[in-house]
Amino acid sequence: MIHHLRAAGVSLVLDSRGSGVPAIVHWGRDLGALAESDLVLLADATVPAVAPSSIDAPLRLTLLPALADGWSGLPAVSVEGTRAAPRQLGTVRDGDVIVTECAWADAVITTRLELTPQGVLLAAQAVRNDGIAPVVLTAAGVALPVPDRARETLDFSGRWAGERRPQRATPGQGVWLRESRHGRGGHDEPFLMVAGTPGFGFGAGEVWATHLAWSGDTRLWFERTDLGPAVLGAGERLGALTLPPGEAYEGPTVVATWSATGLDGLSDRLHPWVRSWSTLDRPRPVTLNTWEAVYFEHSIDRLAPLIDRAAEVGVERFVLDDGWFLGRTDDRRALGDWTVDPVRWPGGLGPLIERVHARGMEFGLWVEPEMVSLDSDLARQHPQWLLTDPESVTWRWQHALDLSLPEVEHHLFERLDALLAEYPIAYLKWDHNRDLLVADSGAQVHALYRLIDRLRAAHPDVEIESCASGGGRIDLGILRRVDRVWTSDTNDPLVRQAIQRWTGIVIPPEYLGSHVGDARAHTTGRVSALGFRLATAPFGHAGIESDLTRVSPGDLDAVRTWAGVHRRFRGLLHSGRVVRADAASDAVVVHGVVAHDRGEALFSYAVLDATDAALPEPLRLVGLDPELRYRVEAVDLGAAPAVLQDAAPPWFAAGVVLPGRVLAETGLAMPLLLPGNAVVLHVAAV
Repeated sequence: MIHHLRAAGVSLVLDSRGSGVPAIVHWGRDLGALAESDLVLLADATVPAVAPSSIDAPLRLTLLPALADGWSGLPAVSVEGTRAAPRQLGTVRDGDVIVTECAWADAVITTRLELTPQGVLLAAQAVRNDGIAPVVLTAAGVALPVPDRARETLDFSGRWAGERRPQRATPGQGVWLRESRHGRGGHDEPFLMVAGTPGFGFGAGEVWATHLAWSGDTRLWFERTDLGPAVLGAGERLGALTLPPGEAYEGPTVVATWSATGLDGLSDRLHPWVRSWSTLDRPRPVTLNTWEAVYFEHSIDRLAPLIDRAAEVGVERFVLDDGWFLGRTDDRRALGDWTVDPVRWPGGLGPLIERVHARGMEFGLWVEPEMVSLDSDLARQHPQWLLTDPESVTWRWQHALDLSLPEVEHHLFERLDALLAEYPIAYLKWDHNRDLLVADSGAQVHALYRLIDRLRAAHPDVEIESCASGGGRIDLGILRRVDRVWTSDTNDPLVRQAIQRWTGIVIPPEYLGSHVGDARAHTTGRVSALGFRLATAPFGHAGIESDLTRVSPGDLDAVRTWAGVHRRFRGLLHSGRVVRADAASDAVVVHGVVAHDRGEALFSYAVLDATDAALPEPLRLVGLDPELRYRVEAVDLGAAPAVLQDAAPPWFAAGVVLPGRVLAETGLAMPLLLPGNAVVLHVAAV
């Protein structure tokens, strides 16, 4: 039988006729309603010719491409020592889900394909050993065909405080393979593998993309060969996984997306899909995190003035970062001893939390449950709980605990459960400050998921943020279990503009922690204007990472204004459609959020460096209704941007009313901003 899934302008056609492994005939633009006879003709018409010096049968990319079938490309699924070709046991369809079961020697492989209402393709493999001897699995991913016109690729690399740096290429024949070996994704994780028509951008070009919803080691690849279709693939990096008889492996979900309208088209599918299962059910509170304000300088006397300033500027959640627990005076000791330090907090955290609540704010707390310091009571009492040898290299002076040990998982739940039962904690900032440095991270990730799931079930009102030295663990696997991700440890707005731009292709803005930091960024040493910092932070889950007790009264007033502006617009920012413009100059970054009814929008125009012209191109406002008229006005964030001009564009002082079509096609002349400045515009239908 030939199956045709359709949703939101996307078609998936799967040919499961015969006893061979089913093959995807088409994944991409909607083909319309096709009769069964047309599906047969389509499937037959796409069977390729037999090339000289090749196998003596047409080569098709099946759900389990195998050497025995003639596929010499990178294997998506690989069972060690198996020479026979896999064969189909059966394929069933239930609504928008297709499940295929195939036998490959003693392994039974179940492939699940689902097309969501948003047009997102979810694909996963499960492998079960039905034999009497162990089966060694070396790969269990998903390979999806993409047309030959998808010649250009985009994926990401990065480093601490510089995550998700884009890299584009036009690979020739062979495999472009990106693997992560950090046990937590990592700052240089590929994040997303995109293949598209040459020159694709945010608003143009046809693109196909894969993301692995998994918080451990990953592999994403693109491959072109002479004798087969181009392929996008993704899966967990396994090494060699032994399955005893009767045991099974369930692979993480590959989230695959097609767009006819560039990278923004990916977000147009992914963001609504995430929001369809998101548990966020109230406005995202403006947050102050204490890390860059006080570091390890913890006491009620030190923090009380900061609490007061936070409340005065409109903060709604106050988060106490690292340094509150037993003996934690620096980053070389005490991780794992999750009891309140009696020296710094002789009355416990109660007096601090009472002060936070008295000023009308929620209280949040930093934890790093998966880690342990050698200089800790926990490590001294249970050295066997360490994931790696105590003599092995440390990372930020710490080791990881082996969460796959039931006693470790139980201990961590007990300690966190006790903290949440003793204190009215509304939020946990859950950190993970080192790579695991082990060959196989799968058991650790599954144990982490179980621990978070169990904790969420016991404390459903407590929100959790995923932080991993900043943005080292951001994926759609962890996102199902948390309410926020810390996008990066840098609060430098010049760096943040790019990190948030690219992370936001997959992750909706309401999840992306984005803070106003100090004038001199702690991670780069660069000094940024307050206006630039205020203009960068609102386009996410906004907050503050600064010692407000040392901020001038004028700057405090600006931050107060900014917080009010964010509260005014966060409903729009956290529900609308994210759009990004392909500017002519790389020095200019333009992005915005447009309401779904296109009646309102908020845009950011940021200049990061010297532009390529004295008079940069006009700002085109994309995504609006071409038939509506809009008033465009600059938003007062409390601090004006710095400019170098004799006169501003005439419209800028009082705003302008123009049709959406004009704003998108012709645009607006912009002030001549100095590098490191930004303007935020409010656009409202009239």
